[in-house]
Amino acid sequence: MTFVHELKCRFCGARLEHSFVDLGMSPVSNANIIPGREEAMEAFFPLHTRVCHHCWLVQLPEVERPEHIFKDDYAYFSSFSDSWLEHCRKYVDYAVDRFRLTSAHFVVEIASNDGYLLQYFLGRGIPVLGVEPAENVARKAEEKGIRTLVKFFGEKTAFGIAAQGRLADLVIGNNVLAHVPDINDFVRGLKVLLAPNGVGTFEFPHLLQLLQQNQFDTIYHEHYSYLSMLAVIRIFDRAGLRIFDVQELPTHGGSLRIHVCHKENARRDGQDNMNLLLKREKDMGLDRMDVYARFAEQVRATKRALLDLLIRIKAEGKTIVGYGAPAKGNTLLNYCGIRKDFLDYTVDRSPHKQGKLLPGTHIPVFAPEKIAETRPDYVLVLPWNLRDEITGQLSYIRQWGGKFILPIPRPEVL
Repeated sequence: MTFVHELKCRFCGARLEHSFVDLGMSPVSNANIIPGREEAMEAFFPLHTRVCHHCWLVQLPEVERPEHIFKDDYAYFSSFSDSWLEHCRKYVDYAVDRFRLTSAHFVVEIASNDGYLLQYFLGRGIPVLGVEPAENVARKAEEKGIRTLVKFFGEKTAFGIAAQGRLADLVIGNNVLAHVPDINDFVRGLKVLLAPNGVGTFEFPHLLQLLQQNQFDTIYHEHYSYLSMLAVIRIFDRAGLRIFDVQELPTHGGSLRIHVCHKENARRDGQDNMNLLLKREKDMGLDRMDVYARFAEQVRATKRALLDLLIRIKAEGKTIVGYGAPAKGNTLLNYCGIRKDFLDYTVDRSPHKQGKLLPGTHIPVFAPEKIAETRPDYVLVLPWNLRDEITGQLSYIRQWGGKFILPIPRPEVL
């Protein structure tokens, strides 16, 4: 019996026999390195996704414990993207209006990070609680006056919150559903935490967009699951919850925002949206294994095209730097073998990443001002989902003839 046949689906327990895409060995994407420690041994783990032919959940095996990934020096802070903060402000307006929230209600966000979202509910006088496992980012939320429980969320944590005498009228989870290895325990916790007439909204990158837009770099060890509506309906149904509406969003290259309630809740105000999306997923073949099987060669072709472009640019004696130090960028760089022989450095707005080295590739990270100082010929945009925000911020590179490189969905020079 081979190792792959011993793997079990994290949702339904079926044997995982089908490969989705194998991106080789890679370090944990946010495990940035402090200068002076680059000679130390660095851990690499398999980055090989599979797809379950019973429930259609695309998934990574748990090769590294969440406690080792979402640790005290966790590097991702949500507040450093202006466009993401604007998305959150609009969401709060939407949620307050649609769910008629007042100061009498209670909002809980799971994976609340640095308070990037709950600050807007708090500004409206609505009581909030954040649940965030990374202590360093939770401290930033506390500094904003947002009460934050430093724990991983699951059934046990939900019972602890409920025991304090208050259930949530609104539970929010943005880009967290994919981050939990025990997805059944997580969703059972939602069942416990949600008030009888409460609702939850959960945003996550849509698997359909990953396939159609070639977003293979969104595969990394923090993302245990890659979700379609076909899969999430089953996941929530098992826990006694029902999805009653879904919205398609442009964030993170194309996301879904599902709306959930208890099965006993009669609301059906988004059923047409769900039916249309499910039909589209089936029309695109998300319930057929051959569609998943074709993705790997598409990824390999993109790797070859990007390396060909970078090699030609370097052969011309041109300079290339990166913009951003996102998790997806580290997947791209490590899978494609792009190191300091291609990129002189990268930059990032987050001071928590500046002065460090990217994992695996050891490319140094500077503040964005470094680009104006060195005037590179090309800037490789690693957080391509923020292309408009970034190209707008860096429009000044056109003054010396600088150009942008977008790697996804296909390598492109702007």
